[in-house]
Amino acid sequence: MTFTKTLLASSALVGLMAGAAAAQTEIHWWHAMGGANGERVDRMAAEFNAMQSDYVIVPTYKGNYTETMTAAIAAFRAGEQPHLVQVFEVGTATMMAAEGAIYPVEEMMADAGEPFDGSDYLPAVVSYYETPEGELLSMPFNSSSPVMWYNADALAAAGVEVPTTWDDVEAVAQALVDNGMACGLAIGWQSWVMIENFSAWHDMPMGTQENGFAGFDTEFTFNTEAVANRLQRLADMQEGNLFVYGGRRGDSLPMFTNGECGMWMNSSAYYGSMVAQADFEFGQTMLPLDTDLADAPQNSIIGGATLWALRGHDAEEYEGLAQFLTYLSSPEVQAWWSQETGYVPITTAAYELGQEQGFYAENPGTDTAIQQLSLNTPTPNSRGIRFGNFVQVRDVINEELEALWAGDQTAQEALDNAVERGNELLRRFERSVN
Repeated sequence: MTFTKTLLASSALVGLMAGAAAAQTEIHWWHAMGGANGERVDRMAAEFNAMQSDYVIVPTYKGNYTETMTAAIAAFRAGEQPHLVQVFEVGTATMMAAEGAIYPVEEMMADAGEPFDGSDYLPAVVSYYETPEGELLSMPFNSSSPVMWYNADALAAAGVEVPTTWDDVEAVAQALVDNGMACGLAIGWQSWVMIENFSAWHDMPMGTQENGFAGFDTEFTFNTEAVANRLQRLADMQEGNLFVYGGRRGDSLPMFTNGECGMWMNSSAYYGSMVAQADFEFGQTMLPLDTDLADAPQNSIIGGATLWALRGHDAEEYEGLAQFLTYLSSPEVQAWWSQETGYVPITTAAYELGQEQGFYAENPGTDTAIQQLSLNTPTPNSRGIRFGNFVQVRDVINEELEALWAGDQTAQEALDNAVERGNELLRRFERSVN
């Protein structure tokens, strides 16, 4: 039975089970999925609740990623923590430093007697959340990668091909504007796309100590000539609107979906938004390569979030939580979730199921993020990042890049300032955990 069909059956069971619900053990899940994805989270919880009679998953939206993580840490200090919390990838170091709060998911699954095999998960996804010894700290759930979205109709009208290099991007942007578009290229989540992933894609470190994986005594090193040159070229592309800055996070999405910009670099997880909002043929392709820096790309790194188990609950409750995580990782659920949202299916089995279902053949390009993440075995430069206080560091990077886009400083000055300010935050984090 498919996930969707099972959901329909589940709905019929909910009413029948209402009387028994009071005797069930509640498992509280705090998450950061609003809008349509929040509705999908509710559907998955309802599906699991209808499948068995011992536990009830209670999902609660707690705001954006930063707000959800902050709320969970505060709740733990007050002894009112949920069983499970969704935390974005750059919060990993902060969660690891929350001594006594986290229950490593691999340990929790073993204690609960629930089968678990880390080799089932895509290596580029699971490696981001492992200890140096290979123990999985949190359960991958919604993982994505930045891709190049493009307006296929606009590219065809301008007589250009889908870009593969940064030189191509600039040429395509010029052709789009020359053909009447208001903007060639926009970019969202600029630190993630243009520093974190740009570095990994070209196999360059962001910082010492294997980007923080080998120790909290790491320092940023991304203020290199290579990164500065690319950012300066991007700033120069603002002339003639070849590049237009549209804000942090996903603020610039409407600039693409309303046909203003012909290309947009941001998360693969905007697939659902594209289907709902774009009234033109769109596609996604791999991130562009800077051929001055590499002959071929290495691999991209993930964004999105994982699910962290928090200590302080009864063993029986963790047994229910372990069963729920097994359900969430099942091929049927992950294939459905991935195809609905654009997030990467976190297991090999889920990806293979999507292939068997014909989803990728019927929707070309929807496996771009998977291909990017799986291009090569991750190196210390492309495994991911694990920097303390990185939520605040991203704010610093945003501020410095916004000053670059405004013409108030050069790219090199922006990066030098970001590294200096970021290293101060790293030292503050290191002091807090020692």
